[in-house]
Amino acid sequence: MKRISKIAAAATLIFVMGCTKILEETPRNIFEPSFFATETGVIGGLTGLYASLRGVYGQPYYFNICETGTDEYTYGSQADGNFKSADLCGLGIPDASNSRFDVLWNVAYGAINSATGVIDNATEAGMDPALIAEARFFRGFYYFLLAQSFGGVPLDLGGGELKFNTTPTRLSTRNTVPEVYCKAVFPDLEQAVSDLPENPRRIGTVTKNVARLALSRAYLTFGWWLENPENIPTYPACDRKGIGSYDLAATQYFQKAYDVATEAIGNPGPYKLQDTYYDVNLAQNDRNSEIMLWADHTESSAKYNEGNVTGWDGVPSGSSDGQNQAVWMVTWYFQSVTASLNPTGFKKANSADTSDVLDNGNPFFRTVQAGQSFSRMWSRMAPPIKVFTTTFADKTKDSRFDGTFVTTYRGTWNLSNLAYKNDTLYNAVTSQPLTAGQPAVTFLTGDDTTGITYFPITNASARYKSKTVDFSGMGLGYKTGRADWVVPIDRISRTVFPGLWKLGAYRKNTTDYNDDKVASTRPYNIFKFSEFYFIAAEAAVKGATGAKSARELINVIRERAGKWKFSNAENKAKTDNYSSDLTTATPTEITISYILDERSREYFGEGYRWHDLARTQKWAEYAGEYEICAKAGDATPEKVTRDLKSLGEGHKYLYLRPIPTGQLDNMDGDAAYKDNYQNPGYN
Repeated sequence: MKRISKIAAAATLIFVMGCTKILEETPRNIFEPSFFATETGVIGGLTGLYASLRGVYGQPYYFNICETGTDEYTYGSQADGNFKSADLCGLGIPDASNSRFDVLWNVAYGAINSATGVIDNATEAGMDPALIAEARFFRGFYYFLLAQSFGGVPLDLGGGELKFNTTPTRLSTRNTVPEVYCKAVFPDLEQAVSDLPENPRRIGTVTKNVARLALSRAYLTFGWWLENPENIPTYPACDRKGIGSYDLAATQYFQKAYDVATEAIGNPGPYKLQDTYYDVNLAQNDRNSEIMLWADHTESSAKYNEGNVTGWDGVPSGSSDGQNQAVWMVTWYFQSVTASLNPTGFKKANSADTSDVLDNGNPFFRTVQAGQSFSRMWSRMAPPIKVFTTTFADKTKDSRFDGTFVTTYRGTWNLSNLAYKNDTLYNAVTSQPLTAGQPAVTFLTGDDTTGITYFPITNASARYKSKTVDFSGMGLGYKTGRADWVVPIDRISRTVFPGLWKLGAYRKNTTDYNDDKVASTRPYNIFKFSEFYFIAAEAAVKGATGAKSARELINVIRERAGKWKFSNAENKAKTDNYSSDLTTATPTEITISYILDERSREYFGEGYRWHDLARTQKWAEYAGEYEICAKAGDATPEKVTRDLKSLGEGHKYLYLRPIPTGQLDNMDGDAAYKDNYQNPGYN
């Protein structure tokens, strides 16, 4: 299996530990067995495993395939074929070349082989079991991700089952799902829980509770796989039962998930919930006590960020695979909104007289303040309307809506190095002045959506001498007495929609602007302490018993959701507390559907959603259809039916992702051999 072994044997970076409490990186060309028999080699190999997370989390195409095609995102106006096929709405179907789960496959197997090198050689050399346990965590975690995504996958990379391999091979055999879980995932993660310390060795390294979160997720997922309520096919074909001591009933795995999750809640170590939801995702509070594992980034070095930190030209050769560009995909072109210096309107951008055209026709958002509300635009993905009308129906008491989205875009033309410092511009209604810092575009979430006029309108030239920007593609509206452009939340389109504040870019080394060409240098969060409550609650719904019920566990999360600290929409402190209202409104009987709804409110847009819907086998139910305006400014949303619904039983093969083309192309064997290797439906 050439692709696997080549990646595994020739890692790009190896890392060694310095005298500080962070991980320092040193380039090295190859991992060899003897290297892992030394403490320097073990530490170096482990730090390389942490670096591997950057190749998956925040990677835009992997982010897409985990979100697009669910109830959280559809394709946006700038989507290419990878995004449109992921949406399963008649514009293509994910296949071996476009599903982009190749991102996970390629990174995971390199990391798995490196982890095995540490485990095999460091154990033989008598190294610290706690260090070896970090490698066990990574191997178990990556195998878990692979089994969730592809079904059964190879345990033998060429050197033997779960053995380190340095020799490229073009042969491969897939193991079954039970073999992957019972030989790799469970043993590795259980050993990691046993041997890891309570507190991290270095900032951000794994601990007992990090391993417990991965293990409880795996127990929960395998329990669902055993139960298989919707008769989803698996591959390679096998009996749905565990192996050896892991031959347990689904109910026993749900109980295991509950027990591990509640043990972690009762013994939190250095982790705890943040006081408010706003605190969890605030950029200035990154790496807080609720975040247990992250793919790290830095704005001080393009090399160690594995991405640009100064602009398009700031990426070292071969160092861009780990860029955090996820938020680019879900940000609309707010910079295309342009205001005028002159209350009488715009003049042509190519006119000889440009005295009343702002920045020669460029938008006043071109240079924007260094805050989470402003990120680079790409519009590859857009949220369906139901996200705002149903999932986040409560926008007043539940702080998670405000702590997730950007619904107000404020004027920032007076910042940074722009030549003009005018205090006032003229925006949606030219007779209504707009002052810097005031809302320039607002998504309306209340009932006051009457009296809005939308572009295009036949008398546009009467309002403007001529439009500098063609607003007809934006679908923005205006109201008498308001300076801002307005869009009702139920009229969003693939072009204009609320941004994702929680993942927003942030630059701490500047005071007034973001460079919109720079990938986010924030860490990408992977594990949060809050998920223990969701895992335990879901397991309880599936029959697990213990001291706390599903409702009690979920209400811990909802109580926090009712506490406000700051309103992003209003841009001011807010100390309202609706905890009692939210916990009282929680249903007496919690269902899986309620768990999924709460998980979306808590983790919207973070890459959880496809795995959540696939695990519970609710993908077709939740994402079979959606509504979004076909064109910006349309009065009536368009209903879109996905193949998940229209194909009926025929959609079920999509629950397994296709083995990537790159893997198949680099294997020996004829077409029949490769067809047999591929998941059914993708041949």
